[in-house]
Amino acid sequence: MVAEAEVICQQSLVVNYLCVPSPAPKLEPDFVDVSCTATVSTVAINSPTLRSPESLQSIDFSRSESALSCSTSIQTSTLFENTSNKFTPKIFSGSHTDVGPRSYNEDQHIRIDDLSTHLGSQYRWPQPSSFYAVFDGHGGPDAACYLKNNAIKFFFEDAELPQTSDVDEDFLHDLECSHRRAFLLADRALADEQSHVDSYCGTTALIAMVLGRYLHVANAGDCRAVLCRKGYAVQLSEDHRPSCQVEKKRIEDLGGIIKFGYLNGELAVTRALGDWYMKQPFGSATPLISEPEFQHILLTEDDEFLIIACDGIWDVLSNQEAVSLVRHELRRHHDPQRCAVELIHRALQRDTCDNLTAIVVCLSPKFRDSVPSQRPRLRFCMSEEGRKKLRSLLEGN
Repeated sequence: MVAEAEVICQQSLVVNYLCVPSPAPKLEPDFVDVSCTATVSTVAINSPTLRSPESLQSIDFSRSESALSCSTSIQTSTLFENTSNKFTPKIFSGSHTDVGPRSYNEDQHIRIDDLSTHLGSQYRWPQPSSFYAVFDGHGGPDAACYLKNNAIKFFFEDAELPQTSDVDEDFLHDLECSHRRAFLLADRALADEQSHVDSYCGTTALIAMVLGRYLHVANAGDCRAVLCRKGYAVQLSEDHRPSCQVEKKRIEDLGGIIKFGYLNGELAVTRALGDWYMKQPFGSATPLISEPEFQHILLTEDDEFLIIACDGIWDVLSNQEAVSLVRHELRRHHDPQRCAVELIHRALQRDTCDNLTAIVVCLSPKFRDSVPSQRPRLRFCMSEEGRKKLRSLLEGN
């Protein structure tokens, strides 16, 4: 039985990562114009000092959990200067989840195409916006379920989101700080006895927010967001795994080890919420962290759709394979729900060994006009003499 967890309220680009220590002096966040030319850019953002809700103890996040920040190495520019870009995405989406070969499903996800309707009076931005999230649990489903059930509280009610009407560099910097706060407070909430989540249970988390023309992605773990631009796959998040050399160095610098490809020989990811048996004592710098990494994209008319999926998909499908599959399906039926189902079906055919969850977010309705209405007709000309010969052959003379 398929469990549907939903809230309704290669020719691929090579994307490398250049990593710099964090915290660092305050810089503007990266605003990325994805193109086929790969160049290097860095981003380092200072973590604010924040306080938890009254139910939690005070938290000093100024240390940024000794994280190393990785920024996507693609061509960047300050895109607020690009006044010619008047594209506004037309959002519609679909999602699907499947237990796969496991005995139960530890994945959860959220899909909200119209955030203003979902939040009601709490929504204060003039731009239309959408919100999506994938939580890939481990050690049981409880941590992922808790994050899904409390996502609106953490990411909107308690996150102290910027309320300015202008989406500019300062706004996106403040949004990034707010979502960093949300990740870290959600992590601490999982340690609270009131959450009823075992200390050996945890979850990765990836969120994507479309605000007007801007796409904001925050990730901790090995879920992945991939954008389709003109048919090319552009990866917008880094997989936080022990195989990542930057994560490996951060872990070893903090006294952790990578054993048999696992963090401390136990965990397949290097960033996750929960798993508090690996984060004691409170306030100490530990190899396993919950701090997310961010990416900002100014969407253009070349951007067709976004795929957000757990590692059960990406373990067996490349970014470009997934993008090409969804693009082909959209040209056939223009239904992102069926695309998400087909992604999971293809991953199952590839013998994935994990739960599977996929969200497909369409950014433009242009696929509707891209499929020919009928097969082209073939025409040919024949001379009178040729017709006589053909008629003679057909009549057997």
